[in-house]
Amino acid sequence: MKGWAKTVGAALLASSLILGGMGLSGALKAPEKAHAEEAQKNVIQVTGNGELSVKPDIVYLTIGVDTTAATAQAAQQANAAKMKKVTAVLKDQWKIADKDIQTVQFTVQPNYSYSEKEGQQVKGYNATHTLKVAYRDLDKVGALLDDVSNAGANNIGNASFSVEDPAAFEAQALEKAMANAGVKASAIAKAAKRSLGQVTTVIQQDTGSRPVFYEGAMKAAAATADAAGTSVQAGQVDVTALVTVTYELN
Repeated sequence: MKGWAKTVGAALLASSLILGGMGLSGALKAPEKAHAEEAQKNVIQVTGNGELSVKPDIVYLTIGVDTTAATAQAAQQANAAKMKKVTAVLKDQWKIADKDIQTVQFTVQPNYSYSEKEGQQVKGYNATHTLKVAYRDLDKVGALLDDVSNAGANNIGNASFSVEDPAAFEAQALEKAMANAGVKASAIAKAAKRSLGQVTTVIQQDTGSRPVFYEGAMKAAAATADAAGTSVQAGQVDVTALVTVTYELN
């Protein structure tokens, strides 16, 4: 009988210790949760913008030849002859390397006409060959366009000016973005009668550089009768940076 009483007493004591331990564990965890919630309330997140205007050092030109003929073969052959002259001007006269000349379009398509009497009919074929050309002497872009136009290029697109290696300027743009984020965060903290703490996270968004476009390059190049020749202005390229920064609030 006494042995049974001791066993029951020991079981009750063990249960009390387990329940007590669970209660103590819950008491310890509750402040941790409250601390986490409090930490989340004491932060501020802002977006910082940085922009740097720099002089472009490269231009990307789209230079093409369009030819129409009665048959697909005739259109393609005539187009190839014209493009050979254009390519010779680019490589031999302007010394543009092979790596900077890339075919971006080549098509031979029928031209259709329609009438109620004959319906849809093929009326010749059109061959198109377009190159993307990278060129770095920006003061001579207009003269280059004039020369390829005289050589037979009759489909010249926009000239896109850019920075060949924007990484050289990205660090400066990022510094401006971080400074901008700090100004915003400080103003918000001051308005809330708080002080700004340390940075906890920074997320950079890749924005790259925004090229400057010269519209109407074909019209300008076609006006080769003008003694002054084609004039193309490079302008400026904007290298931008965007960051999202989280600060502690004291």
